[in-house]
Amino acid sequence: MPAKPTTIQRRALAVLAAATLAAPRLVWAQTSGRTLRIGILAGDTTMPGEEQALKEGLRAHGFVEGRNLVIERGFAQTRLQELPGKARALAASQLDAVIATCTPTTRLAQQVFGNTPTSTPIVMAAVADPVGQQLISSLARPGANVTGRASQAEDLMGKQLELMAQVLGKPTTVAVLTDVNSAVHPRMFAKLAAVAPRLRLELVKVESGWRPGNASLSDAFDSAVRQQAGAVMVLPDEPFFIAKRADIVALAARHRVPAFYGVREFVDAGGLMSYGENLNAAYRSVADYLSRIAAGAKPGDLPVAQPTQFELVINTRMAKSLGVTLPQSVLLSANELVE
Repeated sequence: MPAKPTTIQRRALAVLAAATLAAPRLVWAQTSGRTLRIGILAGDTTMPGEEQALKEGLRAHGFVEGRNLVIERGFAQTRLQELPGKARALAASQLDAVIATCTPTTRLAQQVFGNTPTSTPIVMAAVADPVGQQLISSLARPGANVTGRASQAEDLMGKQLELMAQVLGKPTTVAVLTDVNSAVHPRMFAKLAAVAPRLRLELVKVESGWRPGNASLSDAFDSAVRQQAGAVMVLPDEPFFIAKRADIVALAARHRVPAFYGVREFVDAGGLMSYGENLNAAYRSVADYLSRIAAGAKPGDLPVAQPTQFELVINTRMAKSLGVTLPQSVLLSANELVE
């Protein structure tokens, strides 16, 4: 397995990716006369902000849906068992590229579209540790037909837990909600377990999943309560959780437990607090990759980008409802306070 890059190496790779994608905007769209055909493979309808950000990014490169851009949407509408069929339908559409939104959809796209330099290009929107998961060869030279964005979600686990500890303010049992079907959640849980004792937090794993026989989200929260969890952390990079974010937020409110998330979409749905990358920015950057690929670049030669900025979003109304006192240090660190 390739060695994991250091922080300095990751920053250098981020600069390299930015420089590669920041070349003068291409006029391929205006001069070729061709229509760019792309697909989006997602477990749910992508959030309106994400798709809008993608369209804005593509428009900046001269691609406009209805004029010289066709977007085929392979949305499973939360019925994740339908994703393989959606992927096969996209593969039959003769696309120029397909956008995979997370780890499971990227892996599925590789299975359906192929994973060779001549296969349909696959552009990741936000995938945790794609090198460690062996989805790509390296960040600098991903190889085969996959490129795009790595989310760094696995590297943010410690920071998320530190923020939780500041808000909780006392030794607490934290239930970590994982998807039993996820390949990356065990790696994330291990990252959390390494720092939890220092923060006076005890972790318990509660599992759910979309497959028949998996525990329901309601059962997972009931398990957290039985284990006397005083807070819940919901792990990112999982289409089931993002698709069911309204249900997860409602369960946390019903059980009156502070819940913490990896993306702001949960806070927008009423959740307490999130820390992670901005998914709209991730989707906007996907347009840069699509433009380069449309101009003839090989995806395996395009460095995988990583976010360099992360946002802390806090729902102060939910904090008041739960009786959570937010430390001034955390409030001052927030990028946005949602009332």
